[in-house]
Amino acid sequence: MSTNLGQDGAAQSQLDAAGYRAIPVIVAPDAHPPGSPSQGALPPGTVDALSMAVRLVEAARAGRMDVAASDGLAHLSATALRDELPDDASRIAFWSNVYNGAVRARLLADPTRYRRRTWFFVRPVVTIAGRRLSPNAIEHGMLRRSALLVGLGYLRNPWPSRFERAFRVRVPDPRVHFALDCGARSCPPLRTWHPETLERDLEAAAAAYVRAESRRSLDGRTVIVPRLLAWYRGDFGGKQGILRLLRQHAVIDARETPHIRFGEYDWTLDVEPSESPGSDR
Repeated sequence: MSTNLGQDGAAQSQLDAAGYRAIPVIVAPDAHPPGSPSQGALPPGTVDALSMAVRLVEAARAGRMDVAASDGLAHLSATALRDELPDDASRIAFWSNVYNGAVRARLLADPTRYRRRTWFFVRPVVTIAGRRLSPNAIEHGMLRRSALLVGLGYLRNPWPSRFERAFRVRVPDPRVHFALDCGARSCPPLRTWHPETLERDLEAAAAAYVRAESRRSLDGRTVIVPRLLAWYRGDFGGKQGILRLLRQHAVIDARETPHIRFGEYDWTLDVEPSESPGSDR
């Protein structure tokens, strides 16, 4: 794996002509510190951060590591990154792609890391503009605007880093929970995100996930809904917000107020690579 996604030392494999490396490969994390040349890296000033983040996802989905994209993002200046992420649409798309691509690549390289999920999500998996970031730092810091993991969406970190304050979203969108693929079977499907279609795509993803993961009890009086809605209930506006979400996506009738029960989350690892760029898994 590349400088930015790998944490354990091992020999590098040969890059192919497109700048990709097959997974699993892990190299020493400090093999190419920011500012030094690296094999497959892009020339300074040529990095399109949004496109590079998309490339991380596309390569990981095919079971490969895009070394040029990874190193380009690592060596990007904070000023350049700020210029490329002027609004929340670009930030949500960028950070969602970084999360999805980095997490998938790391799990493909070493699936055993998932046996200790708590550690996996708090340890760095990617470097952006010289800052090493964990999945939790991306999800809760950048995409949920410094929300605390254990706060159910009601509590925020009062001391976020300067980097987090500079690049987090300004207004959190709860639908981002339907955009992130952590590698588990109950996660939303892996896909890429683009600022210009973000609103439409988030709405479609929310509808698809909520409908697929919700069901009625045998007596019809209880609706079992995704566990994600329990973990982040504050993000969705509490019980009333969850009911609005269910009505909006036709899981329940407009005037219905059923009993809500949260389903179980299937943490079975599900990260098999696919060669199809259009595949959602």
